[in-house]
Amino acid sequence: MRSMVERHQLILQQLKEHGGITVQELSDLMDVSGVTIRKDLKLLEDKSLLFRTRGGGSITNPYAYEKPINEKALINAEEKQKIAKAALPLINQHDSIIIGSGTTVYELARCLYPTKPLTVITPAVKVAQELSNRTHVEVLQLGGLIRPNSYSVVGSQAEHMLENLSCGILFIGVDGIDFDFGVSISNLTETSLNRKMIETAQTVAVMADWSKFGKRGIGKIGDLDQLQYIITDAGTPPDMVRMLEDRGIKVIVGS
Repeated sequence: MRSMVERHQLILQQLKEHGGITVQELSDLMDVSGVTIRKDLKLLEDKSLLFRTRGGGSITNPYAYEKPINEKALINAEEKQKIAKAALPLINQHDSIIIGSGTTVYELARCLYPTKPLTVITPAVKVAQELSNRTHVEVLQLGGLIRPNSYSVVGSQAEHMLENLSCGILFIGVDGIDFDFGVSISNLTETSLNRKMIETAQTVAVMADWSKFGKRGIGKIGDLDQLQYIITDAGTPPDMVRMLEDRGIKVIVGS
């Protein structure tokens, strides 16, 4: 039987080679119990040598954290523009949509020029400003306290407005997409409103670049089976796209 030091060396070697590994895989590899492996992972995480995940370990941080919106706008900007253009054809099927907050969905607002009347419901101040004078667009700005980090409203007033509305499709940005945890964001104060928007829409389309996959924000806003579409970019691994499609989600890859 391997000593604790030998187990730790093997775990770190496996993570270096594969990036991530499950408790079951390590248990089978070293012929020890899952309890022993979890203790090993905890000790290694305490030494900042890995990150524990649900069911295993990872060499990269699986948790998303909130960044100011102006900083987020500079990250993967080209991918966000491609994702926005790929989302446009979905709007033609509806006369009312919700555009959530975040830099990826804001790109959708920037390139939205409908040829027939369209009502856009949004909690995002920047989205409302972008579309307020756009031909054929009527904007319904949800009310509430404006968060400076996201320029988006939060609170019971916005949620109450949604209770009396119906919407064709929601375009929503997230900070994490995880096959076990679902879709999540990195600020707890916005989770309740995001959940309410998902409940309000008949169709839910998540707009997220490749960097959001395998990540978890602190606040879960929905399960994968609540999504009809995920719109992403070519940087998302093909095997991940296949796994999502196997779950019944239509994946659109912007190019």
